[in-house]
Amino acid sequence: MSTPTSLALPAGVRRTEVRTSRGAFAALEALPVPGVCERETALLVPGYTGSKEDFLAVLGQLAAAGRRVLAIDMRGQYETKADGDTAYSATALGADIAAVVQATQTRHLLGHSYGGLVTREAMLDHLAGDGIESFALMSSGPAGLTGPRAGELKTMLAALGVRDEASIPASLPVEELWDSHLEPQFVAAGVPSVIVAFLRERMLGNDPHGLVHMARHLLTAPDRTEELAREAGVPILVIYGEYDHSWSPATQEDMARRLGAKRVCIPGAVHSPNVEAPATTASALSEFWNAAEKA
Repeated sequence: MSTPTSLALPAGVRRTEVRTSRGAFAALEALPVPGVCERETALLVPGYTGSKEDFLAVLGQLAAAGRRVLAIDMRGQYETKADGDTAYSATALGADIAAVVQATQTRHLLGHSYGGLVTREAMLDHLAGDGIESFALMSSGPAGLTGPRAGELKTMLAALGVRDEASIPASLPVEELWDSHLEPQFVAAGVPSVIVAFLRERMLGNDPHGLVHMARHLLTAPDRTEELAREAGVPILVIYGEYDHSWSPATQEDMARRLGAKRVCIPGAVHSPNVEAPATTASALSEFWNAAEKA
């Protein structure tokens, strides 16, 4: 779970809503403080149990380069309305992202962690030849999670009472999970109380059924790297932290090689370089986007 260090909106950043053919999506919009957008729009998509607030530390810096930047909550995440279990298939979530891209005239698409798997669905199934100029995968991998992080996710599903790969209990004890397992971890890590309160609000704001469906996709997503390499048709960036513990740096480096993508490893960062090293991350993204616009 990405943990913002501050909830203050940087200068030029506002809360808004993106209305699309597939519904409305809660968003943060960043504009250059002078108000002049000289470059193309970028869209940032968060990971599992994350939200638009995960990008607060980079939004202002990215917009300062002269572009409009948007970060959203996906369907069922935090402040974006849920819409039934079928809305959480990989195909449906990818269609959502494509609708946001079209509604905002986005030209640069980025997905963080699980958001990388969803934006890849959008790129492959909905956005071919649709004006996208670049695609970035941040701290994301070629397929579903494996190893210790997959084990943690399976433990969370078990704590919610999900016992098999098909059914979902009618009632899911998300608040109990927060109170007994998640909050104590954040408190023990010294996370400030105001941030812990936000994390609680966000966790309980998620659609519980969405949490289950997304977790299952995160665990079982197929490797579509070769398809993306063949069909994307735009520059691709693979950017990750030096100490990423979800998909290993070696796994992401290999994915970048298979994609023929530019690769950037952020020194000192773990799984959320947008939070852990925002200045370095924003600089790398702006450089990549600017180069894509010149290509």
